[in-house]
Amino acid sequence: MNDYISENKDRFVNELLEMLRIPSVSADAKFKADVLRTAEFVQQKLTEAGANNVELVETAGNPVVYGEKIIDKNLPTVLVYGHYDVQPADPYELWNSPPFEPVIKDGNIYARGACDDKGQMYMHIKAFETMMRTNTLACNVKFMIEGEEEVGSVNLGTFIKENKEKLQGDVILISDTGMLANDTPSITTGLRGLSYVEVEVTGPNRDLHSGLYGGAVANPINILCKMIASLHDENNRITIPGFYDNVEELSQEERAEMARAPFDLDKYKKALDLTDVHGEAGYVTMERNAIRPTLDVNGIWGGYTGEGAKTVIPAQAFAKISMRLVPHQSSEEITEKFKKHFESIAPASVKVVVRPHHGGEPVVTPTDSVAYQAAAKAYEDTFGVKPVPVRSGGSIPIVAMFKSELGLDSVLMGFGLDSDAIHSPNEHFGIFNFMKGIETIPLFYKHYAEMSRKS
Repeated sequence: MNDYISENKDRFVNELLEMLRIPSVSADAKFKADVLRTAEFVQQKLTEAGANNVELVETAGNPVVYGEKIIDKNLPTVLVYGHYDVQPADPYELWNSPPFEPVIKDGNIYARGACDDKGQMYMHIKAFETMMRTNTLACNVKFMIEGEEEVGSVNLGTFIKENKEKLQGDVILISDTGMLANDTPSITTGLRGLSYVEVEVTGPNRDLHSGLYGGAVANPINILCKMIASLHDENNRITIPGFYDNVEELSQEERAEMARAPFDLDKYKKALDLTDVHGEAGYVTMERNAIRPTLDVNGIWGGYTGEGAKTVIPAQAFAKISMRLVPHQSSEEITEKFKKHFESIAPASVKVVVRPHHGGEPVVTPTDSVAYQAAAKAYEDTFGVKPVPVRSGGSIPIVAMFKSELGLDSVLMGFGLDSDAIHSPNEHFGIFNFMKGIETIPLFYKHYAEMSRKS
């Protein structure tokens, strides 16, 4: 099997580069044709790899690519999930090379979607091809590759409800997470949930001259900034009433176990060009970005931002705000609490509108399952060390949905690194990581099949 991977390494990489050239940005309608073109690319490569019944399943939005290979109904079935859409590449001027013209530098592929999630999703297709060509496929496999993950998987729930029989399996396998380092593999065992909203603050009925009206009329930008600033207290705790009501509090023993994961604070600060870290009092960095809820402004705008000066009091100001949630918090409840609170702190001089965008639920996956143990053994085989279980600060909203709708737990076998700059300019993915994924994934199938027979 490893000989096949080595012999086809250049082709595997070149195929990924081809897909990365397609700007499949799901958040921007002008890329709609490119999103569809990427779906067709995935469909073609799944077919070429040896999958059966490969199709583009239409949804109210972007299609889901489905394919399968059922070799023996007595064997366990692995349902592979991934996504072919990517984040917007803005701001383009901060990229060292064009985001949809991938380049290889210092062993990394630089392009939007290189790590999130095209590179990691494509590992599974090439691992499947490898197993098919070397006659080593040990489990049945189904693929469900969607095109709306970066906009909240808005139509995936309907797809799953309408295709429960088709999607029946034993475990869901996902590579949309990371690992601690190339010499310290890890398996993600927890994900935060998400509540995403947009707020609008309106003052006068038009932009006003800041000299003639300044001091007499509320400035929506000033008001919005004050309202946002009030959402955290002096200890960086979120001030929304009831926000922490259902937050899971880990025991000291659990926190001590988390602290065993290798983490160098000085390297962390140096990589981000920071003089110090920031966050909720009473928690260390690895806890703040994994087991604690957060509230962050993702974008804020209003008034004049062009070249030169234009002295106006803007009529409106806007912000996009995301809240990362931890186990037992409900995205729907948190969104409603945010809306009620934000509207309540607005002065009478402005009007406020809160528009919920999308959300997802937090999840913790078991570490005592056959699937987790199979994944751990696969990493140990290829990296030479046991992987560390870690909780991620990111969100994959559909993981909780998979559990509630299909009754299946997920195994999160990520191969990216925190330094891969996902969602940021100059996103990249190591060729080492890409190839290591292709090498490790087949071993998960092998060990999962063997362990399932024994259990």
